[in-house]
Amino acid sequence: MKHLVPAALITALSLSQFAHAEGSPMTADETDALDAISTMTSAFMAGDIEAVMNVYEDHASVAFEPGQPVSDAAVLAEMFTAMSALKPQFTYSGHEVIVQGDLALHIAPWSMTGTTPDGQDVAQSGLSVAILRKQADGGWKMVIDNPHGARLIEAR
Repeated sequence: MKHLVPAALITALSLSQFAHAEGSPMTADETDALDAISTMTSAFMAGDIEAVMNVYEDHASVAFEPGQPVSDAAVLAEMFTAMSALKPQFTYSGHEVIVQGDLALHIAPWSMTGTTPDGQDVAQSGLSVAILRKQADGGWKMVIDNPHGARLIEAR
């Protein structure tokens, strides 16, 4: 009997995620949180680092490398600037957004292609896991951004 409650909870959570993934309409907050992700991605691909940084809270943490989050805004801007030299092009194979109060969780498989300044092709992929917080003006900003969420699955 004690295993029935966790099993029921897992089933309920799985069904709600499945229904959402199958195209049920997103709430306004889910849409707005996803818009923040889209804004950041578009700005990054355009090399607009100021617009990229505007999607992050002042002390946000970004894991440019697995397990090594960076929270200094100046270092984040430098890292995004350096990465933008690749002229990255991102695609997502789907998005999951879960909102609870003023927090949102965004999960999305992604792939990126680009070219180094010396002409070498670069291709990467991963699983983005990001936490966003609703701001006083109603917009959403990222607090934690980990594009390497898949590494835990791959390590198994």
